[in-house]
Amino acid sequence: MDIHHIRYFLAVCETRNFTRAGEKCNVTQPALSRAIQQLEDEVGGLLFRRERNLTHLTDLGVLLRPRFQQILDELTGVRQEASRFLCLENANLKVGVMCTIGPRRFTGLLADFNRRQQGIQLQLVEGVPASLCQLLESGEIDVAIMASSNSFPDRFDVTPLYRERFVLAFPNGHRLARNDNVAISELDGENYLRRLNCEYRDHLAGLCTDRGVKLRISYASEREDWIQNMVSGGLGICFIPEFSAVIPGLQVRPVIDPEVWREVSLVVVAGRRFSPAASAFVNSVKAHGWPESAIAQAIRKTAA
Repeated sequence: MDIHHIRYFLAVCETRNFTRAGEKCNVTQPALSRAIQQLEDEVGGLLFRRERNLTHLTDLGVLLRPRFQQILDELTGVRQEASRFLCLENANLKVGVMCTIGPRRFTGLLADFNRRQQGIQLQLVEGVPASLCQLLESGEIDVAIMASSNSFPDRFDVTPLYRERFVLAFPNGHRLARNDNVAISELDGENYLRRLNCEYRDHLAGLCTDRGVKLRISYASEREDWIQNMVSGGLGICFIPEFSAVIPGLQVRPVIDPEVWREVSLVVVAGRRFSPAASAFVNSVKAHGWPESAIAQAIRKTAA
């Protein structure tokens, strides 16, 4: 039994004539008759009574007609949904975004993508790099935008998007406010607020240890907004990426000796075929004009 058998059966139900049903289905009457006989053999009984110019459904035909109609309708629906998906009219897309990435960098990209691809429903999934990598591998997200203090595994394709520098955040009136930048060695003895989801947390801690800098860990949190509010309230300092959304009452200065940069990248599973929606998003990300870091601009102008 295949879909043509069902379509021919329903055409005979509608026309009550094998010749007209063949014309409707664009097949010859003998070919349609053979298909109906094959269907009757498959279900184990007659579906029609053929009496000269009159064709009637048997009781078995009456019983199976709504089931066959349901099968045809569902298949038609499947084809329509697939067509809309492939034409980006009703497609879903899940994009993993590292939770420490500030939204300022992506508002323009997302607005432009929504304007061009209004049929794609995009869902942002936040996470740390390790969890985003797992979600990528399992197919629970389509692509990810993230950074790592170490190299990504070879099973991923990585496209760098932009670089941003780490800065030191502290409250108004702090002793470091008079500096244009802050060397890590100047932080000795400060109260420090630990951002638990920072992918450079261990790297930054190691830089402090190497320089004999001892920080007093006063609080730790996975919430970026909590950390910033506590800094603003005078409970300590913290390192944050340059493009973080900074709340009022916070001051930032570039970190030097050494400078610490991170590279934010588009990450996908190597060799995996994209859905049409994912392909459209990847192309948009790669074509987007990512603004240059303000600090990088200043460095470039100074060098020139």
